[in-house]
Amino acid sequence: MNDSTDQRRSSGPVPVTKAVVPAAGLGTRFLPATKATPKEMLPIVDKPAIQYVVEEAVAARLNDVLMITGRSKRSIEDHFDRAYELEEALEAKGDDARLRSVRESSDLAQVHYVRQGEPRGLGHAVLCAEAHVGDNPFAVLLGDDLIESADLLRRMIEVRERRGGSVVALMEVEPEQVSLYGCAGIEPTDEDDVVTVTDLVEKPAPDQAPSRWAIIGRYVCDPTIFPVLHETPPGRGGEIQLTDALLELTRRKPEDGGTVYGVLFRGRRYDTGNKADYIRTVVDFACRRPDLAEELLPWLRDFVGCGGHGVS
Repeated sequence: MNDSTDQRRSSGPVPVTKAVVPAAGLGTRFLPATKATPKEMLPIVDKPAIQYVVEEAVAARLNDVLMITGRSKRSIEDHFDRAYELEEALEAKGDDARLRSVRESSDLAQVHYVRQGEPRGLGHAVLCAEAHVGDNPFAVLLGDDLIESADLLRRMIEVRERRGGSVVALMEVEPEQVSLYGCAGIEPTDEDDVVTVTDLVEKPAPDQAPSRWAIIGRYVCDPTIFPVLHETPPGRGGEIQLTDALLELTRRKPEDGGTVYGVLFRGRRYDTGNKADYIRTVVDFACRRPDLAEELLPWLRDFVGCGGHGVS
Protein backbone atom coordinates (compact mmCIF):
# COMPACT_ATOMS: atom_id res chain seq x y z
CA MET A 1 0.00 0.00 0.00
CA ASN A 2 1.48 3.36 -0.99
CA ASP A 3 1.62 6.62 0.99
CA SER A 4 -1.26 8.23 -0.90
CA THR A 5 -3.52 5.30 -0.05
CA ASP A 6 -2.56 5.57 3.65
CA GLN A 7 -3.41 9.27 3.61
CA ARG A 8 -6.77 8.63 1.95
CA ARG A 9 -7.72 6.01 4.55
CA SER A 10 -6.71 8.22 7.46
CA SER A 11 -8.75 11.16 6.16
CA GLY A 12 -12.00 9.19 5.94
CA PRO A 13 -13.82 7.21 3.27
CA VAL A 14 -12.99 8.04 -0.34
CA PRO A 15 -16.17 8.49 -2.42
CA VAL A 16 -16.81 6.09 -5.27
CA THR A 17 -16.92 8.09 -8.52
CA LYS A 18 -15.56 5.71 -11.17
CA ALA A 19 -17.21 2.79 -12.95
CA VAL A 20 -15.46 0.06 -14.94
CA VAL A 21 -17.43 -1.80 -17.60
CA PRO A 22 -15.68 -4.89 -19.02
CA ALA A 23 -16.72 -5.26 -22.66
CA ALA A 24 -13.94 -7.27 -24.27
CA GLY A 25 -15.63 -10.67 -24.46
CA LEU A 26 -15.94 -12.48 -27.79
CA GLY A 27 -19.69 -13.09 -27.49
CA THR A 28 -19.41 -16.61 -28.88
CA ARG A 29 -22.83 -17.64 -27.58
CA PHE A 30 -24.44 -15.18 -30.01
CA LEU A 31 -22.55 -16.13 -33.17
CA PRO A 32 -22.94 -15.41 -36.02
CA ALA A 33 -24.57 -12.12 -34.95
CA THR A 34 -21.48 -11.17 -32.93
CA LYS A 35 -18.98 -11.94 -35.69
CA ALA A 36 -18.91 -8.23 -36.58
CA THR A 37 -21.17 -6.69 -33.91
CA PRO A 38 -20.13 -6.61 -30.23
CA LYS A 39 -22.57 -8.52 -28.03
CA GLU A 40 -22.79 -5.41 -25.85
CA MET A 41 -24.30 -3.57 -28.83
CA LEU A 42 -27.14 -6.05 -29.36
CA PRO A 43 -30.32 -4.01 -28.92
CA ILE A 44 -32.83 -4.30 -26.11
CA VAL A 45 -35.69 -3.05 -28.31
CA ASP A 46 -34.00 0.09 -29.72
CA LYS A 47 -31.13 0.74 -27.32
CA PRO A 48 -27.93 -1.33 -27.00
CA ALA A 49 -27.57 -3.28 -23.79
CA ILE A 50 -24.40 -1.45 -22.79
CA GLN A 51 -26.20 1.89 -22.76
CA TYR A 52 -28.54 0.62 -20.02
CA VAL A 53 -25.45 -0.28 -17.99
CA VAL A 54 -23.91 3.18 -18.41
CA GLU A 55 -27.24 4.79 -17.51
CA GLU A 56 -27.32 2.74 -14.31
CA ALA A 57 -23.81 3.91 -13.40
CA VAL A 58 -24.74 7.54 -14.06
CA ALA A 59 -27.93 7.21 -11.99
CA ALA A 60 -25.68 6.08 -9.11
CA ARG A 61 -23.59 9.27 -9.62
CA LEU A 62 -20.72 7.50 -11.33
CA ASN A 63 -19.99 9.87 -14.21
CA ASP A 64 -16.47 8.60 -14.97
CA VAL A 65 -16.88 5.37 -16.94
CA LEU A 66 -14.02 3.23 -18.25
CA MET A 67 -14.84 0.64 -20.90
CA ILE A 68 -12.50 -2.34 -21.16
CA THR A 69 -12.76 -3.22 -24.84
CA GLY A 70 -10.95 -5.39 -27.37
CA ARG A 71 -10.67 -5.96 -31.09
CA SER A 72 -13.82 -5.44 -33.18
CA LYS A 73 -15.38 -3.27 -30.46
CA ARG A 74 -15.02 0.07 -32.22
CA SER A 75 -18.78 0.46 -32.60
CA ILE A 76 -19.06 0.83 -28.80
CA GLU A 77 -16.82 3.89 -28.97
CA ASP A 78 -18.79 5.23 -31.94
CA HIS A 79 -22.07 4.81 -30.06
CA PHE A 80 -20.95 6.99 -27.15
CA ASP A 81 -19.39 9.57 -29.49
CA ARG A 82 -21.11 12.36 -31.42
CA ALA A 83 -22.56 11.52 -34.85
CA TYR A 84 -22.55 14.94 -36.46
CA GLU A 85 -23.75 13.92 -39.93
CA LEU A 86 -26.69 11.97 -38.48
CA GLU A 87 -27.53 14.78 -36.07
CA GLU A 88 -27.50 17.33 -38.89
CA ALA A 89 -29.79 15.15 -41.01
CA LEU A 90 -32.28 14.70 -38.18
CA GLU A 91 -32.14 18.39 -37.33
CA ALA A 92 -32.83 19.31 -40.96
CA LYS A 93 -35.90 17.04 -40.90
CA GLY A 94 -37.10 18.57 -37.64
CA ASP A 95 -37.06 15.10 -36.03
CA ASP A 96 -36.41 16.33 -32.50
CA ALA A 97 -37.32 13.08 -30.74
CA ARG A 98 -34.80 10.97 -32.64
CA LEU A 99 -32.22 13.76 -32.41
CA ARG A 100 -32.52 13.68 -28.61
CA SER A 101 -32.17 9.89 -28.55
CA VAL A 102 -29.03 10.05 -30.70
CA ARG A 103 -27.43 12.74 -28.55
CA GLU A 104 -28.40 11.04 -25.30
CA SER A 105 -25.66 8.41 -25.41
CA SER A 106 -22.88 10.92 -26.12
CA ASP A 107 -24.01 13.20 -23.30
CA LEU A 108 -24.38 10.53 -20.62
CA ALA A 109 -20.95 10.50 -19.00
CA GLN A 110 -17.23 10.91 -19.48
CA VAL A 111 -16.49 7.61 -21.20
CA HIS A 112 -12.90 6.38 -21.52
CA TYR A 113 -11.52 3.28 -23.20
CA VAL A 114 -8.66 0.86 -22.74
CA ARG A 115 -8.08 -2.37 -24.64
CA GLN A 116 -7.63 -5.79 -23.11
CA GLY A 117 -5.03 -7.28 -25.43
CA GLU A 118 -6.24 -10.85 -25.03
CA PRO A 119 -9.25 -12.42 -23.28
CA ARG A 120 -7.71 -13.66 -20.02
CA GLY A 121 -10.75 -13.46 -17.76
CA LEU A 122 -12.73 -10.93 -15.77
CA GLY A 123 -9.94 -10.46 -13.24
CA HIS A 124 -7.51 -9.51 -16.00
CA ALA A 125 -10.08 -7.15 -17.54
CA VAL A 126 -10.45 -5.36 -14.19
CA LEU A 127 -6.67 -5.21 -13.87
CA CYS A 128 -6.60 -3.27 -17.15
CA ALA A 129 -8.36 -0.43 -15.28
CA GLU A 130 -5.54 0.04 -12.76
CA ALA A 131 -3.88 3.06 -14.38
CA HIS A 132 -7.22 4.87 -14.76
CA VAL A 133 -8.61 4.05 -11.32
CA GLY A 134 -5.42 4.47 -9.28
CA ASP A 135 -5.93 4.46 -5.50
CA ASN A 136 -9.69 5.02 -5.68
CA PRO A 137 -12.48 2.59 -4.90
CA PHE A 138 -14.51 1.81 -8.02
CA ALA A 139 -17.57 -0.02 -9.26
CA VAL A 140 -17.56 -2.84 -11.81
CA LEU A 141 -20.69 -3.38 -13.90
CA LEU A 142 -21.01 -6.38 -16.21
CA GLY A 143 -23.01 -5.83 -19.36
CA ASP A 144 -24.63 -9.28 -19.27
CA ASP A 145 -26.64 -8.30 -16.19
CA LEU A 146 -29.20 -5.53 -16.53
CA ILE A 147 -30.62 -4.29 -13.23
CA GLU A 148 -34.02 -2.61 -13.27
CA SER A 149 -32.88 0.43 -11.27
CA ALA A 150 -29.73 1.94 -9.78
CA ASP A 151 -30.94 1.26 -6.21
CA LEU A 152 -28.74 -1.83 -5.87
CA LEU A 153 -25.59 -0.03 -7.00
CA ARG A 154 -26.34 2.99 -4.81
CA ARG A 155 -26.81 0.69 -1.82
CA MET A 156 -23.51 -1.08 -2.52
CA ILE A 157 -21.69 2.25 -2.70
CA GLU A 158 -23.29 3.31 0.58
CA VAL A 159 -22.12 0.09 2.25
CA ARG A 160 -18.59 0.58 0.92
CA GLU A 161 -18.42 4.20 2.11
CA ARG A 162 -19.65 3.30 5.60
CA ARG A 163 -17.89 -0.02 6.15
CA GLY A 164 -14.89 0.01 3.80
CA GLY A 165 -13.69 -3.16 2.08
CA SER A 166 -15.21 -4.44 -1.14
CA VAL A 167 -18.87 -5.18 -1.84
CA VAL A 168 -20.52 -7.72 -4.14
CA ALA A 169 -24.15 -8.08 -5.19
CA LEU A 170 -25.67 -11.43 -4.19
CA MET A 171 -28.85 -13.05 -5.47
CA GLU A 172 -30.32 -16.36 -4.31
CA VAL A 173 -30.55 -18.89 -7.15
CA GLU A 174 -31.96 -22.37 -7.55
CA PRO A 175 -29.61 -25.27 -6.61
CA GLU A 176 -29.28 -26.38 -10.23
CA GLN A 177 -28.06 -22.88 -11.19
CA VAL A 178 -25.20 -22.47 -8.73
CA SER A 179 -22.70 -23.98 -11.17
CA LEU A 180 -23.26 -20.96 -13.44
CA TYR A 181 -22.05 -18.41 -10.89
CA GLY A 182 -19.50 -17.56 -8.27
CA CYS A 183 -21.19 -18.51 -4.98
CA ALA A 184 -20.56 -17.02 -1.54
CA GLY A 185 -20.36 -18.30 2.00
CA ILE A 186 -21.96 -15.61 4.16
CA GLU A 187 -22.47 -14.46 7.74
CA PRO A 188 -25.13 -11.95 8.85
CA THR A 189 -24.39 -8.39 9.99
CA ASP A 190 -26.54 -5.96 11.95
CA GLU A 191 -28.29 -5.00 8.67
CA ASP A 192 -30.83 -7.32 7.08
CA ASP A 193 -29.61 -6.85 3.51
CA VAL A 194 -25.86 -6.82 4.25
CA VAL A 195 -23.72 -9.89 4.95
CA THR A 196 -20.03 -10.58 5.45
CA VAL A 197 -18.61 -12.83 2.77
CA THR A 198 -16.50 -15.64 4.25
CA ASP A 199 -15.94 -17.83 1.19
CA LEU A 200 -16.18 -17.61 -2.59
CA VAL A 201 -16.21 -20.49 -5.07
CA GLU A 202 -16.31 -19.94 -8.83
CA LYS A 203 -18.97 -22.09 -10.56
CA PRO A 204 -19.11 -24.88 -7.97
CA ALA A 205 -20.93 -28.17 -8.31
CA PRO A 206 -24.26 -27.95 -6.46
CA ASP A 207 -23.05 -30.17 -3.64
CA GLN A 208 -19.90 -28.07 -3.19
CA ALA A 209 -21.46 -24.60 -3.17
CA PRO A 210 -21.08 -22.70 0.13
CA SER A 211 -24.64 -21.35 -0.30
CA ARG A 212 -27.22 -20.54 -2.96
CA TRP A 213 -26.26 -16.85 -2.84
CA ALA A 214 -24.58 -16.12 -6.17
CA ILE A 215 -22.59 -13.09 -7.27
CA ILE A 216 -24.33 -11.15 -10.02
CA GLY A 217 -22.58 -8.61 -12.18
CA ARG A 218 -22.14 -5.69 -9.78
CA TYR A 219 -19.07 -5.08 -7.60
CA VAL A 220 -17.60 -2.20 -5.64
CA CYS A 221 -13.90 -2.86 -5.20
CA ASP A 222 -11.27 -1.50 -2.87
CA PRO A 223 -8.15 -0.51 -4.88
CA THR A 224 -6.25 -3.18 -2.94
CA ILE A 225 -7.76 -5.57 -5.50
CA PHE A 226 -5.11 -4.52 -8.04
CA PRO A 227 -1.97 -5.84 -6.30
CA VAL A 228 -3.94 -8.98 -5.42
CA LEU A 229 -4.91 -9.48 -9.07
CA HIS A 230 -1.26 -9.10 -10.07
CA GLU A 231 -0.52 -12.14 -7.91
CA THR A 232 -3.63 -14.16 -8.75
CA PRO A 233 -2.80 -17.21 -10.89
CA PRO A 234 -5.16 -18.42 -13.61
CA GLY A 235 -8.06 -20.30 -12.08
CA ARG A 236 -11.16 -21.94 -13.50
CA GLY A 237 -11.05 -22.06 -17.30
CA GLY A 238 -7.42 -20.98 -17.31
CA GLU A 239 -8.50 -17.38 -16.71
CA ILE A 240 -7.70 -14.85 -13.99
CA GLN A 241 -10.86 -14.84 -11.90
CA LEU A 242 -12.04 -11.76 -10.03
CA THR A 243 -13.70 -14.17 -7.60
CA ASP A 244 -10.31 -15.62 -6.63
CA ALA A 245 -8.91 -12.15 -5.88
CA LEU A 246 -11.96 -11.26 -3.79
CA LEU A 247 -11.54 -14.51 -1.86
CA GLU A 248 -8.03 -13.38 -0.94
CA LEU A 249 -9.45 -10.08 0.32
CA THR A 250 -11.85 -11.95 2.64
CA ARG A 251 -8.74 -13.24 4.43
CA ARG A 252 -7.15 -9.83 4.95
CA LYS A 253 -7.65 -7.33 7.75
CA PRO A 254 -9.75 -4.23 7.10
CA GLU A 255 -6.74 -1.95 7.55
CA ASP A 256 -5.06 -3.86 4.69
CA GLY A 257 -7.97 -3.36 2.34
CA GLY A 258 -9.55 -6.65 3.30
CA THR A 259 -13.12 -7.71 4.13
CA VAL A 260 -15.80 -8.33 1.53
CA TYR A 261 -19.46 -7.57 2.13
CA GLY A 262 -22.46 -8.74 0.18
CA VAL A 263 -25.67 -6.83 -0.50
CA LEU A 264 -28.60 -9.24 -0.85
CA PHE A 265 -30.56 -8.37 -3.97
CA ARG A 266 -34.20 -9.35 -4.37
CA GLY A 267 -35.17 -7.03 -7.22
CA ARG A 268 -35.55 -7.56 -10.93
CA ARG A 269 -32.48 -8.62 -12.88
CA TYR A 270 -32.17 -9.49 -16.54
CA ASP A 271 -29.53 -11.97 -17.66
CA THR A 272 -28.78 -11.25 -21.32
CA GLY A 273 -25.83 -13.63 -21.47
CA ASN A 274 -27.70 -16.41 -23.26
CA LYS A 275 -30.16 -16.44 -26.12
CA ALA A 276 -33.33 -17.42 -24.28
CA ASP A 277 -32.83 -14.89 -21.48
CA TYR A 278 -31.89 -12.22 -24.01
CA ILE A 279 -35.18 -12.77 -25.87
CA ARG A 280 -37.13 -12.70 -22.60
CA THR A 281 -35.44 -9.41 -21.74
CA VAL A 282 -36.38 -7.83 -25.07
CA VAL A 283 -39.99 -8.98 -24.74
CA ASP A 284 -40.23 -7.73 -21.12
CA PHE A 285 -38.77 -4.31 -21.96
CA ALA A 286 -41.02 -3.98 -25.02
CA CYS A 287 -44.16 -4.90 -23.08
CA ARG A 288 -43.47 -2.13 -20.58
CA ARG A 289 -43.03 0.49 -23.30
CA PRO A 290 -46.22 2.59 -23.73
CA ASP A 291 -45.46 3.07 -27.43
CA LEU A 292 -45.26 -0.69 -28.04
CA ALA A 293 -47.41 -2.44 -25.43
CA GLU A 294 -50.78 -1.58 -26.98
CA GLU A 295 -49.85 -3.38 -30.19
CA LEU A 296 -47.54 -6.05 -28.83
CA LEU A 297 -49.49 -7.42 -25.85
CA PRO A 298 -52.57 -8.55 -27.82
CA TRP A 299 -50.30 -10.22 -30.38
CA LEU A 300 -48.42 -12.06 -27.62
CA ARG A 301 -51.68 -13.30 -26.09
CA ASP A 302 -52.80 -14.63 -29.47
CA PHE A 303 -49.37 -16.17 -30.09
CA VAL A 304 -49.44 -18.00 -26.78
CA GLY A 305 -53.05 -19.02 -27.38
CA CYS A 306 -52.01 -20.62 -30.64
CA GLY A 307 -49.40 -22.69 -28.86
CA GLY A 308 -46.52 -20.61 -30.14
CA HIS A 309 -47.16 -21.54 -33.79
CA GLY A 310 -47.66 -17.99 -34.94
CA VAL A 311 -50.69 -15.84 -35.64
CA SER A 312 -51.80 -14.05 -38.75
